[in-house]
Amino acid sequence: MTAARAEGDPKLPAKLAAHPSVRAVLARRRAGDAADPPSVIDAAWLRELCLAAGADDVAAVGLDHPDLAGERDYVLAALPGTRTLIAMAFRMNRDNCRSTARSVANQEFHQTDEQANHTARSVTRALQDAGYRALNPSVGFPQEMDRFGTDRIWVVAHKTVAVAAGLGVMGLHRNVIHPKFGSFVLLVTVLVDAEVSEYGQALDYNPCIDCKLCVTACPVGAIGKDGGFDGLACTTHNYREFMSGFTDWAQTVADSEDAADYRSRVTDAESASMWQSLSSPPGYKSGYCVAVCPAGEDVLGPYLEDRKAFMNTVLRPLQEKTETLYVMPGSRAQEYAERRFPHKPTKEVTGGWRPPASS
Repeated sequence: MTAARAEGDPKLPAKLAAHPSVRAVLARRRAGDAADPPSVIDAAWLRELCLAAGADDVAAVGLDHPDLAGERDYVLAALPGTRTLIAMAFRMNRDNCRSTARSVANQEFHQTDEQANHTARSVTRALQDAGYRALNPSVGFPQEMDRFGTDRIWVVAHKTVAVAAGLGVMGLHRNVIHPKFGSFVLLVTVLVDAEVSEYGQALDYNPCIDCKLCVTACPVGAIGKDGGFDGLACTTHNYREFMSGFTDWAQTVADSEDAADYRSRVTDAESASMWQSLSSPPGYKSGYCVAVCPAGEDVLGPYLEDRKAFMNTVLRPLQEKTETLYVMPGSRAQEYAERRFPHKPTKEVTGGWRPPASS
C-alpha cells in the first residue's frame, strides 16, 4: 500500500513516489535537512572559500554590471539563472615567465592554468554542496570549437569579468594588470545562481606605469604606443602552435609532395616543436609583453631601484634571442620584425586562416 502523501510534498505519480530515492529525499525535506541555501552568499565566506582552495585574489561582480552586457547571453546559455560571476586571480612565478627558455615559461603558464582550473572546480563543488547551481568554464582550452568561424569560442571572457570585478585594469598588452601581482596572473571565472553580499569595485587608478616596455619587447610589433593592438600579428606568432598555427602546419603537410618537400618547408626543430605542442599543452612563442612588465606593487621594486639593470637582465635577453618570428606575408608585423630584429629570421605563414574561395 502506498504511503499517504505528506503535506507539502509534491504531487507525484504513485510509482515515482514509491521509489526509495524519492522517499529518502522527501523524508530529508520534511526533517528540515534539505532547506534552501541563503538567497545571498556571504562575501567573506566566499572569499575565504576561494583563497583556501588556492586563489591568490578574488572578487565577485553581478551579471547585470553594465560592462558585462556582452557576456550576458553567453553566460546565461552556459548556466541559466546565473546572477554572479566570481573572478579569481592566480600568481605566476616571475622569473620563470621571463626565461628565454620557452619550455620554462610555458611550463609556468600551464601549471598555473591547471591550478586555476582545479581551484575553480573545487569552488564550484563547494557552492554546489551548499545548495547553489555553479559552473566553472575552462581557463583557456578546451573551448567551443563547434562555434569556430561563426561565433566566439570562449564561454566567458575572464579578463573582462576580472576588470569589472576590480581585480585589475587592462594594460596596453591586453593582459589584466593586478595592483599587487602585476601582469603575472592568470584568471578564471565561476558562475553561480545567487547574489553575493558585497561586490568588487573597479580600481580607481591604473597599475600600469606607462613604461612602454611591452611595446619594446614584442617581436612582431603587435602593441602600439598609442594603445593600438594588432591581434592578428600576436596570434600569428605567439599562438603559432595553437589552433591557427596547427591549421597552417597541416595545410603545409597537405601541400607537400613528399617527405623531402615537407622538410624543405618545415625545419626539423619546427616539426619537433609542433609535436611537443600536440603531445603536451601547446607552447607560446613569446609572451614577452608579460615577462617585461614591471607594474604591480610586488613587482615594481627592482625596476625602480635600477632600471638599467632591469633592462639588461629582463628585457635585452628576450630581444637578443635568436628565434623564428612567424608573420603574415606583406604584413606590418613582417616589416617591423625584419627592421627591428634583423637577427631574428622571419617566416611567412598564412596564420591558418582559410583562404578566400576562388571565383
